[in-house]
Amino acid sequence: MHNSSGAPEMEVLSTDDCWDLLREVSVGHLAVLVDGHPEIFPVNYKVDKGALVFRTGEGTKLAALGGDAGVALEADGTGGEPRRAWSVEVKGRAVVLEASPELMKGVGLVLFPWQAGPKDHFVRIVPRSVTGRRFVVASPLTWWNHLDTPRADLD
Repeated sequence: MHNSSGAPEMEVLSTDDCWDLLREVSVGHLAVLVDGHPEIFPVNYKVDKGALVFRTGEGTKLAALGGDAGVALEADGTGGEPRRAWSVEVKGRAVVLEASPELMKGVGLVLFPWQAGPKDHFVRIVPRSVTGRRFVVASPLTWWNHLDTPRADLD
């Protein structure tokens, strides 16, 4: 992939690559609408049958997930080659699941929230789209040089 701006190349990931990367990490940032405004919550999740599942307790996040709530979850990571990072976004709808023996035998056994307290509700994010990118992490010297150089066309 060629980038004419001189910036390092960015790789658009396949859906399969995105799912593989989502399996490598367990924390993402969940975006929901609360009273018409975006809110972001860290959640630990697991990939389960082509979807993401996380646990939560009563509160703002769970209340925002009622009905056919549209949500987005972003997960990021590094690895592989030096100075390489990736970002994957899953957009879809949230479905609050009924607790069942099947759920507890599967993903429920391996999904542990980081924060203490009751997390009795399981939520599945049913994806409408899964997109991702892999890119080179820029050196801070690149940031400073670009920002410190005055441009005549900005005066």
